[in-house]
Amino acid sequence: MANFPPPWTLGQLASLLDAKLQGPADFVVDRPAAADEDDPRGIAFAESEKYLRTAEESHIGALLLPPSLDTTKPHLTVAHPRRAFGALLAWALKPLPLQPGIHPTAVVADSAQIDASASIGPYAVVECGVVIGARCRVYAHAYIGEGCILEEQCVIYPHAVLYRDVVLGARTVIHAGAILGSDGFGYFWDGKGQQKVPQTGRVMLGADCEIGSLTAIDRATAGTTRVDDGVKIDNLVQIAHNVRIGEHTVIASLCGVSGSARIGKRVTMAGKADLVDHVSICDDVMLGGRTAVARDINVPGAYLGAPAMPARDGLKALALQSRIPDLFERMRALETRIKELEAKD
Repeated sequence: MANFPPPWTLGQLASLLDAKLQGPADFVVDRPAAADEDDPRGIAFAESEKYLRTAEESHIGALLLPPSLDTTKPHLTVAHPRRAFGALLAWALKPLPLQPGIHPTAVVADSAQIDASASIGPYAVVECGVVIGARCRVYAHAYIGEGCILEEQCVIYPHAVLYRDVVLGARTVIHAGAILGSDGFGYFWDGKGQQKVPQTGRVMLGADCEIGSLTAIDRATAGTTRVDDGVKIDNLVQIAHNVRIGEHTVIASLCGVSGSARIGKRVTMAGKADLVDHVSICDDVMLGGRTAVARDINVPGAYLGAPAMPARDGLKALALQSRIPDLFERMRALETRIKELEAKD
């Protein structure tokens, strides 16, 4: 996509977005904004009457609206306001600054192979045997351990750590503070204390993955912890040793995936969902927030609850939880009444 950074006039945006202008063509907007922000130089979108009312009560400067809505504010009428707003976000995005080439303060092993088009930031460390592909960006204070491979256009943000033998597919992004390749959690009791199981495997990520800040993906005990193409993982997620995650799965913040679990393709895990070790989930499953998976899920669909159950049953169980105090009091009253009747008999 071509880059058209702000500021914009509404006339320019009308042309760029193939939209109908409603307002002065020379009205200037500086940035995308939320509909409820008091930002007279911002532009937001509204797809429903509810959000339009919110925008009209704020001081937002301009709006993107579908043909079904209208306002006295300056606005652009476009078939798909959300899609148009996405284009604005892309045009407004500013990458973190990083000078081309290898910064003089970076520590790079002689045996590392770094493509001439890659950028290595200040105080980054690149160990021996590392291969960094074309147009990769490694930011300040990142650590790329021995034997790691970064295919083309990978981005490693500040303070991310790749221990060793981590492989990243093309265009994969690792956000600040994420740690890939740390030891899996493996111990055994020898009768006197917990003894560590050596963790000798590796981590492999496919192409177009994105790993959030402060997320950890452990190396395999032996073999590979594998994350396939297109997987998106939020901040603060734990992926344990020998886990396998299928293509285009999405995992939200604070989820935990225990060792050797198998997650299929196109799975969605909402916040704080958890998997026990060695459990398997088939393709096209959605886990609601706080869902706990203790047994294999072999049928696609939505699941909820602890333990996980089909979403309809999970919603019923949640509804019943709020009635437990009342049901308990009724049960106690019934017990008392039964004792009274038994005493009479």
